Amino acid sequence: MIEKNTLVVVLTVYLNDNLDEFKQALDSLYSQTYKSFDIYVQEDGEVTDEIHSYLENEFKCKRINFLGMRKINKGFDYSLNELINRAMENGYQYILRMDADDICYPERIQKQFDFMQENPDIDVSGTYIQELGHDMKYSKLVTYPPSHNDMLNFFKKRVPIAHVTAIFRKSFFEKAGFYEKDGHINNGDTLMWMKGFNSNCRFANIPIIGVRVRVSKNFFKRRSGLNKIWNDFLNRLEVNKSLKFGITSYFYAFGIFVISFAPNRIKKFLYRHLR
Repeated sequence: MIEKNTLVVVLTVYLNDNLDEFKQALDSLYSQTYKSFDIYVQEDGEVTDEIHSYLENEFKCKRINFLGMRKINKGFDYSLNELINRAMENGYQYILRMDADDICYPERIQKQFDFMQENPDIDVSGTYIQELGHDMKYSKLVTYPPSHNDMLNFFKKRVPIAHVTAIFRKSFFEKAGFYEKDGHINNGDTLMWMKGFNSNCRFANIPIIGVRVRVSKNFFKRRSGLNKIWNDFLNRLEVNKSLKFGITSYFYAFGIFVISFAPNRIKKFLYRHLR
């Protein structure tokens, strides 16, 4: 028999999130074939009145089990740390991630939970993702290597797990600590995977599609900002140095840095065909 406080799904929501997309994200959780999990949501600063009212009603109806609220936006990684810390204090064994605009396939949680139960040496696992255009014609299946060693080698070029698909055993955070909050932007997962490998956490991916991810025109525009490009580059250098990836990894990092300044249409082509 599965205990009530075995698995929790953590989501953060902020001002720019869309209510309809957020409803679809939560509906995909309510429709899971596996039912023995809780949902924790953190409002990262003020959100729209519509989203706040919706969340209050979901909490009142006990469809979500925790609703954190604060006036100040402190960032994605800060909010995740709040939720993870609360989950661990409440004794959850597994912590599962998703974003406020993504959609889980119905058997995602069941398959990931079963995998973690059957592989007690694994601290974190992920799945494939299906990217779909939101306001443009775009579709791509993104796959990831299955085994720990292959994932470490894969990390020389890009992240080894799609963050939105991650399910963590609590041991991951006990070994590696929480997300960084030292000024890096939009790269908490990159540094977290680095800390995980450095802390002897064991990684895996399951060869299933777990999450449908929306990709919009803004997705590529967000990757054009100088702060984003520079922080991505610095984080990649930090990963290469910390994990001793060797000289070729630095050439690859520099190549990605240069490509980041390309026009959006070129980045869209490369993103579709070279990942």
